[in-house]
Amino acid sequence: MAGMGMRDIKRRIKSVNNTKQITKAMELVSSAKLRRARERAEKSRPYFHTIQDTVRDIFSNAKGIKHKYLDKREVKKSCYIVITADRGLCGGYNINVIKKAVESMSKKKEVSVVTVGTKARDYYRNKNYELDGEFIHISESPTYGDAKKISNLVLKLYEKKMIDEVYLVYTQFVSTVSQSPEMIKLLPLSMERGEMEETKEFEYVSYDPSPESLLNYIVPKYVDSTIYGALVESSASEQGSRRMAMENATENAEEMIEKFTLNYNRARQAAITQEIAEIVGGVEALK
Repeated sequence: MAGMGMRDIKRRIKSVNNTKQITKAMELVSSAKLRRARERAEKSRPYFHTIQDTVRDIFSNAKGIKHKYLDKREVKKSCYIVITADRGLCGGYNINVIKKAVESMSKKKEVSVVTVGTKARDYYRNKNYELDGEFIHISESPTYGDAKKISNLVLKLYEKKMIDEVYLVYTQFVSTVSQSPEMIKLLPLSMERGEMEETKEFEYVSYDPSPESLLNYIVPKYVDSTIYGALVESSASEQGSRRMAMENATENAEEMIEKFTLNYNRARQAAITQEIAEIVGGVEALK
């Protein structure tokens, strides 16, 4: 800021103050959206856990099940569903989940991507990845119908053996200040210990006509609900990350305004001192 005049400093203060008003408004908007996103996440979790419990119970009580969603086959091509935002200005939210996916992709022979959000779409397009699907403008307010469209796509690709396994990469909402990129394997379905959360098993349940028939119905529901759960968790994470980013930007703007104001006052004081010195010098010259 050396050499800046008072007019330049004043203009800079006005510019930063305008930016501060924008970031503050975005912070308030994100706070409101975050509340709604957290409510959606809390309402969706019981349904997801019930489906999860049911599928695990089938595995634990029926041995030797043969099913198209369970049979492991040679992995020639892996598919990744990557959930990001449609907009930026949310800190490291987008890049963190993309890095999580890329780290796993680097270990696979051949991969394709189903992207959710323009940030994921643009990244994988620029890197020349094969895209099996693109879903945009749903990241902030996802619906169960959106999740079902994504689920139908990957199930169709899997059944046609165009892909051999499916991974879901999203951001888990922990708190307003903490979001964690996560990756889970959707297909082929595996209920080995450690791959899913420990849940209480149902007791004295029989499945008619057979567990295999039930899986035809329940597994697509499981995939639907898992994807929907990931969408709402990511939505809450996006708003939490954006709120923190805008809060930090507002605080930085306030610090800049304080520094500019201090420099302005110093420059103004220097100008006043200079004027006084010139007046005193002129009076002395007239004596």
